[in-house]
Amino acid sequence: MQIFGKKRYGMTIKYLSLLILFLGPLFTVAQTLVTGVVTDNNNQPVPLANVFLEGTYDGGMSDDKGAFSFETEETGAHTLVVRVIGYREFRKEVVLSGQSVYVEVRLVEEISQLNAVTISASAFTASDESRRTVFRALDIATTAGATADIAGALNTLPGTQKVGETGRLFVRGGDGEEAKTFIDGMLVLDAYNASAPNTPSRSRFLPFMFKGTSFSTGGYSAEFGQALSSVLALDSKDETEITRTDLGLLSVGGDITHTQAWDGGSAAAKIEYTNVRPYVKWVKQDIDWKSAPLSVAGIGSFRQRVTRTGMLKLYANFNSSDFSLLNHDIDDPSQTQLLSRDNRYTYVNASYKDIFNDNWTIRGGVAYTKLDDDFNVDNDEIREKEIGTHIKTVVEGSLHEQVELRTGVEFFTRNYSYDFTPEAGDAISGQFEENLTSVFAETDIYASNSFVTRAGVRVEHNSLTDNVTLDPRLSLAHKVGENGQVSLAWGKFRQTVRNEWLRQQPGLDPERASHFILSYQRIQANKTVRIEAYHKQYNDLIKIKDGIIANDGNGYARGLEFFWRDNNSIERLDYWISYSFLDTERDYLDFPTKATPYFASKHNFSIVGKYFMPKLKSQAGATWSFTSGRPYNNPNEPVFNGGRTPAYIDLSINWSYLPKPNIIVYFSCTNVLGRDNIFGYEYSSSLSEEGVYNRRPIRQPAPRFIFLGIFYTISKDKTVNQLPTL
Repeated sequence: MQIFGKKRYGMTIKYLSLLILFLGPLFTVAQTLVTGVVTDNNNQPVPLANVFLEGTYDGGMSDDKGAFSFETEETGAHTLVVRVIGYREFRKEVVLSGQSVYVEVRLVEEISQLNAVTISASAFTASDESRRTVFRALDIATTAGATADIAGALNTLPGTQKVGETGRLFVRGGDGEEAKTFIDGMLVLDAYNASAPNTPSRSRFLPFMFKGTSFSTGGYSAEFGQALSSVLALDSKDETEITRTDLGLLSVGGDITHTQAWDGGSAAAKIEYTNVRPYVKWVKQDIDWKSAPLSVAGIGSFRQRVTRTGMLKLYANFNSSDFSLLNHDIDDPSQTQLLSRDNRYTYVNASYKDIFNDNWTIRGGVAYTKLDDDFNVDNDEIREKEIGTHIKTVVEGSLHEQVELRTGVEFFTRNYSYDFTPEAGDAISGQFEENLTSVFAETDIYASNSFVTRAGVRVEHNSLTDNVTLDPRLSLAHKVGENGQVSLAWGKFRQTVRNEWLRQQPGLDPERASHFILSYQRIQANKTVRIEAYHKQYNDLIKIKDGIIANDGNGYARGLEFFWRDNNSIERLDYWISYSFLDTERDYLDFPTKATPYFASKHNFSIVGKYFMPKLKSQAGATWSFTSGRPYNNPNEPVFNGGRTPAYIDLSINWSYLPKPNIIVYFSCTNVLGRDNIFGYEYSSSLSEEGVYNRRPIRQPAPRFIFLGIFYTISKDKTVNQLPTL
């Protein structure tokens, strides 16, 4: 029985083995091996990519060589999906039949507006919203020496030249007329307050009225015309959420501002009174004022959200100012000439912006400027009047994930008149009307998150010349690592010549310039470094020869610039350093030969620092500026523009103290060391008895300007104050 049992057991095992051998395939599911490799556009492996069959749990992950492999029991047609951050999703149909499947996956980089490279050549953006801000809006108001003037603060940046007797922006070898201001995309005529000869003027527009400032020193967008060297683009604020009243008591006047906020909108009005007459009696001046400057300004704004995405803005600025002075003769200072000026200015801007079809924005506006300027020089009367209207519509959006388009049309018209009525003799008058019609378009093409191309063109018709002109512009930017980028920019720019030439000869062509720019910028951990080189070629500049005015002038400007900013290394300290080297010459106006113009300085250097002291409830600031000597023409010497002024050196300071959260005491002083900065020389028109042309230096009105202000804010929120406006 035992032997028999063992035999039967062995046979049973044998039969079971044969049964499994023949029937096993009926119960076993086929396994398919899926393999492949994941690469990017440059054929580089992409690790850590998630690879899976849609609707299943089967999949794997690519290794450091981009390879992946997994098995699946699925059969038939399925969708293979590959996902990884920074790339578009990959999908491909595969058929699973038990045989190995090999898939080559080529991923396309996903263009992210947050991570993509940006066009930044020659642009300094000051905005509370910008993701790559180099220069914040608050910096404009708190820079020592700027006295809360937009141009004054921007003059500490590379690319600008300090021309202290004007206070205007002079950029990369261009004169003060070549830098134009735009508000919400609309051109501003005469953006500076009236000033006496050889005295600095200030911007008509206050920094606290704007949420963002973009200062471009070259290579700017095709949207902007009539600017030969630089564009200052100001974006007005959207609606304000807080109702408040601000009072200011100043050493040179006072102001009051009220802002009323409601759901979806706000309105603000400001009255500003400036009277330096008491100040000039206290601080000795180099100018013989008969009546020092006095001005009254009214500023208003209205913002209303019309739809969920639509915003209507209105902005108005009214200003009236006057002064008179005695101009002393160079040879005989006892002989004087009375000069008076009465300036009235109006600027109104209305704009609307809305979003449609999710990816597209439409914005447009209309701006109106009126300027009346009356001069009296020893009873000889001069009156200039200019009225300008600017209308613009812009549409911008995405044609594709990698292609953005901006296009628009604009019309600009202005009427200018000039009347000279001497006390004795015949009157002289001149006038012209200019109409400019422009169409522009530009596109940003993102080849990847690391490379973008902006190509644009501007077409313009000028009624004075009846010519149609075309100005192409091109910018390239390549991301270097996570935080750096290299940019190239090139473009053609043109600008109508000055009114003083057009009123004599209305058919003059616009002046032209070509910009070539190479830039490197790196922003990391609140530290910024920028190095930029440029070349600018001028053509069709005004040239006066034998009394004939023509577009026969030319010139060049080239240079190297450096900017460093750090508000991270030392706690509560924010500082920046800027340096500009400029080499420029022009053959224009009445120059007998090509020479460096009077406003151009070879070296400009600035150090700006701000330090916050919580225990003292204070912020202190200091600015040190150096400008090498500027050219001047000495008629006693044979070389034209061969003279050089002494170097300009200025150390300015400011201090903000908050005794209470809504009260600020503010003090500032320019040129605290009292250096006698000389900007040039005026020469007599005739030879002296010694056979030379006598001269006198052009100096600052006073060695220092001292400002003291107390600012008080009334609001339900007791922490609100005016520090951002100082």
